[in-house]
Amino acid sequence: MAYAIARLKKLKRGNISGSASHTARERETPNADPTQKNIRFIGSLDLEERLEDLVLAKIAEHEQKRKIRTDAVYCVELLLSASPSYFRPNCPTQADYYEPQKLDDWVEATHQWLADEYGNRIVRAELHLDEATPHIHAYFVPLDDQGQLRCNHFFDGRQKIHEFQDSYYNTMRLIELERGIKGSRAKHQDIKDFYRIVEEGRDLEVDELSAAQLKAKASDRDRANQRKQEMEATAKALSLENEQLRRRIAQLEQDNRSIKKLTEWSTDLALHDVAWELGLWRKGNEWVGGNHTINIDGSKFSGLAPGSHFEGNHAIDLVKHVNQCNQVQAIAWIGERFGEAGAKRAAIAHAQKVAVDIIQTQPVPQFTPPVEDKKQWQQVEHYLTQKRGIPSDCVQMLHNQGLVYADSKANVVFVMRDLNGKTKGAFLEGAANKFSGYELGTIRRDSWFYFTLGKKPSEQTNTVVLSCSPIDAISVAMLEYLFKGIPENRTVYMAADDTLNLPVERLRNVPCVQVAFTQSTAARVVKELLPHSTQLKCESRDWNTQLINFSHQLQQRYSQQKHEELEL
Repeated sequence: MAYAIARLKKLKRGNISGSASHTARERETPNADPTQKNIRFIGSLDLEERLEDLVLAKIAEHEQKRKIRTDAVYCVELLLSASPSYFRPNCPTQADYYEPQKLDDWVEATHQWLADEYGNRIVRAELHLDEATPHIHAYFVPLDDQGQLRCNHFFDGRQKIHEFQDSYYNTMRLIELERGIKGSRAKHQDIKDFYRIVEEGRDLEVDELSAAQLKAKASDRDRANQRKQEMEATAKALSLENEQLRRRIAQLEQDNRSIKKLTEWSTDLALHDVAWELGLWRKGNEWVGGNHTINIDGSKFSGLAPGSHFEGNHAIDLVKHVNQCNQVQAIAWIGERFGEAGAKRAAIAHAQKVAVDIIQTQPVPQFTPPVEDKKQWQQVEHYLTQKRGIPSDCVQMLHNQGLVYADSKANVVFVMRDLNGKTKGAFLEGAANKFSGYELGTIRRDSWFYFTLGKKPSEQTNTVVLSCSPIDAISVAMLEYLFKGIPENRTVYMAADDTLNLPVERLRNVPCVQVAFTQSTAARVVKELLPHSTQLKCESRDWNTQLINFSHQLQQRYSQQKHEELEL
């Protein structure tokens, strides 16, 4: 749970310069990184301009009806921030790190709030990024609507302090920040405890309760919120399952109607009716005529004439035998006698029998992987490492595992396997040309290019990262490796170019599913199928471009360091 944080400190004239020297880093500040530059987004960028002069100039714009008291509040320092868990939800204890999008959303919302609430009475505002958690110092000159210096008009008493914090919260909740404990009995006139409290992820309203009581209250609230989130997630999942069930029922009903209709169409013509139309007549259990003596038993028939034994079980076969014609002529004869519908029924029934015979007697064709050409591997390896920016160690690892190799046309062969590890396809990408596509015979619905990383490979899969292509799957893995190192737990990186061939049932049992699709439509479909999945944001047009750009940045840094070392 992340909280919005709003704190203020009233400054008399003699305190202004001291506050400014701290926020402008004119004096040494413990725990501040001097290499990080703070950003002034309200006020002049002139570093020589004194805050006190700004405040006095703002007051001088309005004629004061009464003399300003010597102990008057000339300026109010506003300190605005959020819990570390907002800026870095996956690693709140990692100081100096923040997610850029989270920071941008918060700064934009805070800037807008300052403008709406105080307008041009804010003479300076700075974003500080040189300490553990981002925060903003803003200086407000408390001039009322008549232009009189009256701090008490804005911040006199607990009620107005609450109104100040409520105002900030009402804006911050739009970016999903919570408000702290309301109704606290604490007095907020000091900001020296800000850094300690913000690292604990709490609001700055610390009341007079004991530490144990506060901890218990916070734990109760966390449990209640966690329970609420679990119930909301369960309700959402049930709603999604109900909708999927409704769609499934509708599909089954449609399938049932189609099957019923197909059954009607696939029922062959009655052989007795066909025999009658052929000019045969019944003689006991037999049908005779011309040189034919045929026994009909339900859907089967057999010839009984001496020296001409034959069997069959379809109307078309009976017509072919009696009329001594081919299949096309037999269907035309049936159409003339039984109409178009009858001809279709006979043809469908006959085709089904042929299909069943083929399925039962013919061997199932197996996928044949492209033949490896070791002579082309050097060119393919160069393409992957130089053109695609994939580290050579990774390329060699995948090659050693038999997941990536070269064919005779210098194509990169990405081996596709089912979830049991059996090869059922391959995706090809040209190293010497722009060709890419699936090898003939690939079973796309039941095979994927995937590989596993993790310090504990024997464990059950903890994380699956979905990408739209083999190159992107490898690129995402390498970006995470460059930023975080080898994953602690077993992580599978899988390429699935379409949501139609996702192994949804297996993925539902994986605790963490991360979606690295660059197409928002596909990502939304995955979110519907797997509500517990999370989206990884790509900062370039695709993950491989992002990997290449990052590699170039690392190379530039390395070259610059080497150059600096040589100069020393």
